[in-house]
Amino acid sequence: MTQNPHDLARRLADRAETVCRHYLSSGRREGGYWLVGDVRNTPGRSMYVRLKDTPKGPAGKWTDAATGEHGDLLDVIRESCGLVDFKDVTHEARTFLSMPPPEPESHQQPRQSPTPQGSPEAARRLVHMSQPIYGTLVQAYLRKRGITNLRGTGSLHFHPRCYYRPDEQSPTETWPAMIAAVTDLDGKITGAHRTWLDPRRRDKAPIDTPRRAMGDLLGNAVHFGLRGEVMAAGEGIETVLSLRQVLPEMPMLAALSAAHLAAILFPDTLRRLYIVRDNDPAGDGARDSLIERANAVGIEAIVISPELGDFNEDLRTLGLDTLRMEARLQVAPQDVARFMALAA
Repeated sequence: MTQNPHDLARRLADRAETVCRHYLSSGRREGGYWLVGDVRNTPGRSMYVRLKDTPKGPAGKWTDAATGEHGDLLDVIRESCGLVDFKDVTHEARTFLSMPPPEPESHQQPRQSPTPQGSPEAARRLVHMSQPIYGTLVQAYLRKRGITNLRGTGSLHFHPRCYYRPDEQSPTETWPAMIAAVTDLDGKITGAHRTWLDPRRRDKAPIDTPRRAMGDLLGNAVHFGLRGEVMAAGEGIETVLSLRQVLPEMPMLAALSAAHLAAILFPDTLRRLYIVRDNDPAGDGARDSLIERANAVGIEAIVISPELGDFNEDLRTLGLDTLRMEARLQVAPQDVARFMALAA
């Protein structure tokens, strides 16, 4: 049966604080409420979410004292993720709750047919089988790399036992993994990127190829934030998320390699593209190709370069304040004011 929206809202309410920490990460708990600026996760205190059932009302209900808006946690998911179609809202809620896809409206559920290994459909199934990263090894892994602000990272997921096979002659292993959904410009999942992790070291797993991609990657990417007139594009997930620590409001994407970075598709709305360069010959080639492609269609291209090998190395070695200064000096002044997080 199709999941009733009221049942989904109730399941979310049972985990109200976890929902708030994930989707309203700019807020904080005070007593029995979660306080935040608004349902779109703006910092502040005017919106409050009830975390437990009380005589005053059920858990999960929220009110914005400044605007009079109110609703439940499905509304929080819709607004904080920028979703329009209610089907996408319920899909996001089910993913967060680690629920299986709804069964078709029939008395007998058809068996899933096998999918070709490495295909886009196999990638979609892997993403849908995974769970949100909050409170998992993925969050610990990113934190170890200096990445603590996870706002807008709904494209990342956690799989506790993801298959890994070094080659066709070797037995299959299982490792925990960070699963990144690769999507096209319409938000359709076309591929997946796996980073296998070692739970003891909170680092990449000690295997030959701890990172692998599958599916249709050309032109597509791992997206963070809602696209608009301004966007940043880089190679690695950790590199892009490092820059988002100081530019958390800027939409960004990770193309997963220099070759795929050079081939990303441009949204129709894009007017200015920041190219997040890696400090190596492949990064130089991607930079040159992107500048040429962007200029050919009237998009302003601005290169942002790290001081060391990439921005995650800068974040871990030089620190957040240095990274913030690097970005401030290379980003257009109007975008600093619009996208940069203030220093604590």
